[in-house]
Amino acid sequence: MITIDTTNMCSHLQKKLFEKDGIYHPLWQAMQADSELTAVVRSRQLHIYRNGKKVLVLAGKSAPKIIREDRICTLLNHL
Repeated sequence: MITIDTTNMCSHLQKKLFEKDGIYHPLWQAMQADSELTAVVRSRQLHIYRNGKKVLVLAGKSAPKIIREDRICTLLNHL
């Protein structure tokens, strides 16, 4: 299970990620079930890593940035 410090996270991103009707909530649930993923808040954005390699950056108001093709990124296609 991933735990992150949300004190510096954009409030828009928090709503999209943690609220049940948020657009990124299914992504958050998938992250919780995947032990290879870690996440860090940097510059108010959520940076997601698989085995130490960055795969995705989520921001509150801008589009997600896919850094590396990964199975977690396929969930973005369903949003």
